[in-house]
Amino acid sequence: MSHTAGELASYLGATLSGDANVTVAGVASPERASAADLIYVESPKHLARAAQSAARCVIAKPGTSIPGKTLIETAAPKLAFAKAAAWLLPKNAPLAVIHPSAIVPASARLGANVSIGPSVVLEDDVEIGANTVIEPLCFLGRGARVGEGCRLHPRVTLYADARLGNRVEVHSGATIGSDGFGYVFGDGRHWKFPQIGTVEIGDDVEIGAGTTIDRGALDSTVIGDGVKIDNLVHIAHNVKIGARTLILAQAGISGSCVIGQDVIVGGQVGMGDHCTLQDGAIVASGAGVLTGKVIRAGHTMWGTPARPLEKFKEQYAWVSRLPELAERLRKLEERERAKAGD
Repeated sequence: MSHTAGELASYLGATLSGDANVTVAGVASPERASAADLIYVESPKHLARAAQSAARCVIAKPGTSIPGKTLIETAAPKLAFAKAAAWLLPKNAPLAVIHPSAIVPASARLGANVSIGPSVVLEDDVEIGANTVIEPLCFLGRGARVGEGCRLHPRVTLYADARLGNRVEVHSGATIGSDGFGYVFGDGRHWKFPQIGTVEIGDDVEIGAGTTIDRGALDSTVIGDGVKIDNLVHIAHNVKIGARTLILAQAGISGSCVIGQDVIVGGQVGMGDHCTLQDGAIVASGAGVLTGKVIRAGHTMWGTPARPLEKFKEQYAWVSRLPELAERLRKLEERERAKAGD
C-alpha cells in the first residue's frame, strides 16, 4: 500500500525533513531498495549505504544528514522501521475458504472469515475465531481453541484442549500440547505420571518452527501475552512464562520452571526443573541454569552453572590464560628442582 513520507511521519509521530510527498510503498535493505522503498539508518557507519541507495526516504536519528534523501527523524529508527513495515505491509485478509479435502466435523465452531487449507484435520468441538488462517496439513485435537486473527502455518499440531489466544502465529512443524516427560520410578520400572493438563497461550504470541510446548501434568502450561518463542525451543510441562518474554532458538526449559515478564532466555540455554527467572532477568546464550536456581529480577547471567555476567567474564579471562599460567608454573617447578639439586 502506497503512502507519502508525510503520512508515514505523522503515523510514527516523527519529524519530517525533506519532501513530504515522496511515495513510500514498501521496505527493504539499502542495497535492495527501489525508489519507493523505505530504509533506515541506526548507526553512522551505515550512512554511506543509505546515501548510495535508490530509496528516497530514510528513517534516521535526529540531526542525521543524508543529501538528496527525505528523512523521518526519530530516536529509535529500528523500532520506527518495524512499525512502518507493519503499517505499509498489512497482512492479506483470509479468503474464508474451507478446502474440500479438510476434515471439519459438524461440532466444530468457526468464526467469520476463517480459512482452512488442504488436508487439515479438526476433531470434535474445535473452536476457531474470526479471521484465523489454518494452513495445509494442520491437526487440531478434540476441544482445541484458537482465537481471532491467528495463523497456523503448515503441519502445526494442537493436541486436545490446547488454548490459543488472539493474534497468535505458530510456524511450521510446531507441536502444542504433547505429553510432558514425567515418570516415577518404582517396582523396577518407570511409571508414567499423569499428563492430563493443558496449554494456555495468551494474545499476540509467536511460536517458531519445530518448537514443542508440553501440556501440564495436572495443571496448565501457561505462555503469557506477547511472548516470542524462536525455532526449535522445548518448553516442558507446567512451565509458566510471563508477558513479553523472549525465548531464543534451541533453548530447553524443564518442567515447572517459572519465568517472569520481560525476561530474555538466550539461544541454547538449558534450564533444570523448578527454576525461577524473575522479571527482567537475562540468561545469555549457552548458559546452564541448575535445578531450583532463582535468578533475581534484572540480573544478567552467563556460563554453566549460570553466574552473574561480571563474575563469568572475570573467571573466563583467567581460564583463557591457563596455558600461559601452566607454562609459568612448569618453569617455576623446574627452577625449584634445580635449586634443590645444588
